[in-house]
Amino acid sequence: MHEAKSQLSRLGKLAWDGEEVVITKDGVPWLHLTPYRERLKELKPGGLEGPIRMSTEFDDEDEEIIDAIEKSKIFPDED
Repeated sequence: MHEAKSQLSRLGKLAWDGEEVVITKDGVPWLHLTPYRERLKELKPGGLEGPIRMSTEFDDEDEEIIDAIEKSKIFPDED
């Protein structure tokens, strides 16, 4: 904790640069330093009242997409 006090500016810069900064007290995690961010406007539920219409082709399989997924590196070849 004492060291963090003398290094606060450096630790703040690290936090803003995306580093995870955890300050400990007596070897135990005590604070998690994160940059200040403006809060986003609160979202209110609603806005989709009434029926939702979906295309009749919504559930149709697209062979091009299926082929692209199956041949991607997401699914490596099995031996």
